[in-house]
Amino acid sequence: MSKLVKEMQIFDIRSRIGESREMLVIDSARLDAVATNRFRLGLREKSISALTVRNTLAKQALRQAGVTALDSFLQGPSTLVWGGEDIVDLSKEITRWVKELKLLEIKGGTVEGSTLSASDVDALSKSPSRDELIGQIAGTILGPGAELAAALLGPGGTLAGQIKSIADEDETE
Repeated sequence: MSKLVKEMQIFDIRSRIGESREMLVIDSARLDAVATNRFRLGLREKSISALTVRNTLAKQALRQAGVTALDSFLQGPSTLVWGGEDIVDLSKEITRWVKELKLLEIKGGTVEGSTLSASDVDALSKSPSRDELIGQIAGTILGPGAELAAALLGPGGTLAGQIKSIADEDETE
């Protein structure tokens, strides 16, 4: 392969990856055509991209993009996977497909410049997503205020109920 063709392929990989720096590397070589199409269509529905690459070209493209944490995983058949709402969403989707198809293998990944092993990706898939974390934080912040409001309104509500019952008794007499 000529140097010009290699440079064009490296540019193509860089342009497809774009600004994404959090991605996973999987081995999907054992999938047949039907399973591969189903897998890729399922990923597309979740806005997740998958690109099967030549390792040497992918290493060069990723180095140019500033991602060096994946070099150790780019051996043998490799597919780069990135996208989704966040890395947790991506890892949840990929581990779901690994369990469903049983022929996929997670090699590893990168998040914020750190290397993730296959077991790290599996552990990450079990953690709450960004939206769930925001909900938990909001609930934690609003919890004491709700308790305070209930404490302040509780006796007042009881008193108002008793006054209303006395007023109702007076009306009936």
